[in-house]
Amino acid sequence: MQASCRDTVFAGLPACELTLPQGDRLVVSLHGAHVLSWVSGGQERLYLSPISIMDGQAAIRGGVPVCFPQFNQRGPMADRLPKHGFARNVRWTAGVKALDADTAKLTLRLSDSSQTRAWWPQAFEAEFQISLSPGQLNMALRIHNTDSQPLAFSGALHTYFAVDDASQATLQGLGGQAEWDALTNTHAQAADTLRFDAEFDRVYAATPEPMTLNGQLRIRQSPSWANTVVWNPAQALCAKLADMPDGGWRHMLCVEAAQVYEPITLPADGSWEGWQSLEVLNA
Repeated sequence: MQASCRDTVFAGLPACELTLPQGDRLVVSLHGAHVLSWVSGGQERLYLSPISIMDGQAAIRGGVPVCFPQFNQRGPMADRLPKHGFARNVRWTAGVKALDADTAKLTLRLSDSSQTRAWWPQAFEAEFQISLSPGQLNMALRIHNTDSQPLAFSGALHTYFAVDDASQATLQGLGGQAEWDALTNTHAQAADTLRFDAEFDRVYAATPEPMTLNGQLRIRQSPSWANTVVWNPAQALCAKLADMPDGGWRHMLCVEAAQVYEPITLPADGSWEGWQSLEVLNA
């Protein structure tokens, strides 16, 4: 048997479904090149809000949003760009597929258009490559500056992991890294084990070592992402989010490969790649 990639529809949105003979499955929406579901070892590994807006225009809550060309509302174009940029709000094109017995790969593409230039007067090409293998998901964002002027951007792979109870979750691997708490605007060093018994929104200096979520999932990111963001809204903020159900915060934890403080700048014809790799332990 061989891996497969088929066109499908998810909540009314055009999507692609990757499946492996071993049972692993992934669904990615063309809207935003947004990974909506990753099932491995018989478990859903990502959190997707059951009341997320799926209208092909708004950003989707959960899964893996691709944030580009800015993180949150930081950057010189913050007054013109949507929060976290526009890449998660527009349709991408499904491109190259590569399939064999153990791996399914899919590349989605986005380039500048009249729609993107209304926000951002920059020529670019973006590729998002997904590689699914047994117990493992690799995601790589590639940016190519096709303009004659420099291209400056920030962004993230804003991954929402599924957890049974965020208040009992643990994240290890960031111990000793520089930490900025966005809620209190304080700086410290990360604890060896992070816990989430209250609202949590912190930016870390990325570590070359893997992180481990609940002892069950290994998370790595490329050195080209300078930061790791960890976020859980907790009950009070979750209640203010129209696209999150009551109690939804308990079932998710974001661990993001990100570029937060300093933009990446590409010269004309320059390219950049940043990836995040997820691996199920004891699969």
